[in-house]
Amino acid sequence: MAMEYNYRPGLADMPGYDVVERDWRIKINANECGMNLPPLVLERVISRLDRVAFNRYPNEQADMLREAIAEGYNLKKENVVLGNGSSEIIEKLFVTFGGRGHKIVYPQPSFSMYKIYARAAEAEGVPVDLKPDYTLDVNKFIAAVKESEASLAVICNPNNPTGCRLPLKEVEKIARSISCPLLMDEAYMEFAEAECVGGSAVSLLKKYPHVIVARTFSKAYGLAACRMGYMLAAGDIAGMTGKTMMPYCLNVLSLTVADTVWQMRDEYRHRIIQTIAERDRLATGLKKIAGFTVYPSAANFLLVKYDRAAELNEYLTEISIGVRSFGSAPRLENTLRFSIGTPAENEQWLLAVQAFAREEVWL
Repeated sequence: MAMEYNYRPGLADMPGYDVVERDWRIKINANECGMNLPPLVLERVISRLDRVAFNRYPNEQADMLREAIAEGYNLKKENVVLGNGSSEIIEKLFVTFGGRGHKIVYPQPSFSMYKIYARAAEAEGVPVDLKPDYTLDVNKFIAAVKESEASLAVICNPNNPTGCRLPLKEVEKIARSISCPLLMDEAYMEFAEAECVGGSAVSLLKKYPHVIVARTFSKAYGLAACRMGYMLAAGDIAGMTGKTMMPYCLNVLSLTVADTVWQMRDEYRHRIIQTIAERDRLATGLKKIAGFTVYPSAANFLLVKYDRAAELNEYLTEISIGVRSFGSAPRLENTLRFSIGTPAENEQWLLAVQAFAREEVWL
C-alpha cells in the first residue's frame, strides 16, 4: 500500500536534472575534460593526500585555497567563497537573493538549472529569450532587469549550451545599467581567455561592487569528480552568501586536490589550447555536412542544429557514443551538443556523424 506523506508544496512539480549515465565508449555529453590529471599534478596530489588528517574537519584546507585563489586575482580571502562546484555557488546565490516576491532574471536557452534554482529559492524566474542566433540582446536584458525590479541578474558566459560569448564591453554595459547584483557564470571562461578574446568579468569587480563571478574546477581543470567551484565577490555579498552554506560543506580530499591544481594550473595551458584547436577543427568538419548549422563557440563544446538530430542521436547511442540531445526543449529543438574529447575520440565521433549524414548507416 502506497503511503501518503506531507511533502513541501510544489516539490512534486519540480523538474529534476537528469544525471543517469551509461558506460559509453565515447562520452562527450557533459562538457567534461576528456583527460585525467596531468602526470606531474597527479604525482603531487597523491603526495599531499598521503598526509591528510582524515580525523579532522576541513578548516585549514578551505582557508588555504581561498587565500590562494584570492592572491591569484589580487583580491582578499574575504572576497572568495568555495562550493561544491560552481553549481552550488549559483544555487546559494539564488537562495541569498531569492525568496517570495523576489525576481531573478536570466537568458534562455542557458544553464537549465537557473529555472530550477529560482523555484527552489521561492523566487520568480524571469527568462529573457536569446536572439535566433543565440546571442544576447543586451538592451532587452537590461530592460527585463529594470522592469521586473530584479533582485539578481544572471548570465552564463560563454553560454551553455550555445557556446556564445558576450564581449566584456557588453558585460560592463549591463553592470553599468543595473543596480541589482549581476552574477557572471564563467564555468567555461578559461577557454575564451586562452584565445585572447575572453574578457572575464573579474576585471570589473572593483569598479562595480555588485558584479559577482562564479567559476569551476570541473571543466578546464578536469576536476568534475571533486565538485569544486568558487565565487569572487565584494565582501558583503560573499559574507551573506556564506551564511547559506552548511558547516564543513567541503571535504578535505577535494580541497587538497583543488589547491594542488590551482598551484599547478600552468600545467593545463597546453590542454586548454589543444581543446580549442580541436573544437575549431571539428566545427570546420561539421560545417561541411549538408544540413548542419554549427554555432560559434568559445567553450569546450559545439552546439549543432540538424533536422535529423533525433535520428542521429539514436544512431550514436546505438554505437555507444554519448552526446547531449535537447529533444523538444524550447528554442533547442533539433539540436545536439558535442563536448570536445581527446583527438582520437573526436576523430571517431566526427567520422560517425559524417557516415550517418551520407546515409552509409541505417537504424
